Amino acid sequence: MSVSNFSDKLFSKAAMRGIFAIVVFVLIWEVGARSEQWFGYRFPFIGLVPPPTDVFVSWGGLIADPSYWQSWYMSFLRVFGGFAAAMVIGIPMGLLMAVNKASYGIIFPSFEVLRPIPPLAWVPASIIFWPTQELSIAFVTFLGAFYTIVINVLGGAKSINKQFLQAAQSMGASQWDIFRRIVLPATLPSIVVGSAVGMGITWEVVVAAEMISGGGSSGGGAGGGLGFFIWSSYVGGSYEQIIVGMISIGIAGYISSELLRQLGGLLTPWLKTR
Repeated sequence: MSVSNFSDKLFSKAAMRGIFAIVVFVLIWEVGARSEQWFGYRFPFIGLVPPPTDVFVSWGGLIADPSYWQSWYMSFLRVFGGFAAAMVIGIPMGLLMAVNKASYGIIFPSFEVLRPIPPLAWVPASIIFWPTQELSIAFVTFLGAFYTIVINVLGGAKSINKQFLQAAQSMGASQWDIFRRIVLPATLPSIVVGSAVGMGITWEVVVAAEMISGGGSSGGGAGGGLGFFIWSSYVGGSYEQIIVGMISIGIAGYISSELLRQLGGLLTPWLKTR
């Protein structure tokens, strides 16, 4: 992206609306959090939340703390590790079930039985059956994206117009050519969508798994991940840091999704993905 394109996007109407919405949200948050101090009346719910000024002061103190950035690193490592495994296994499985009826009949029933089980329900079992807590977190993170990716790939491949396949066969195209030139390009948009949704679920799952398992192999110490950072802040009574951790997860999730959107735009240039 050129400097001029970046500048145009930064100062576009959509960007200005987003910045304005964030500013208004922060102002409402500040007034609501300080309502009892300023007006003698505590606003319901929001009046119990630390004000953003206190949160930003706490955040400023954490910027120079290496353990805070180690928590970012550990969560990113777990998310992208589990997400990559889900892509490597989920995409071929979805395509296999879409193009092969026998594989669909064998795999799909078991897949549908396991799919409704929430990934967090696997946390106790994964802690018991995997040899380390780090592997337990990785497994649960993998499940967060796996089912969504497979369903989207399967649905995208099955939605291909059969006339395209028949036309290619009538012109002598091999099965590999049909897959490479028709099935895979037609499924790419569904892969991109499924990946974006799966990434969001993966962040939700990894944070909860870090809270439950105590940060994985780090033993619950520094760098246990953003999930454990939030939990330890709660136990320590540092409510400002809880909000810092929540905002950090939001930023990390946005960065991850934006990377996927950019990659999706490169893989599907014939579509308007944004």
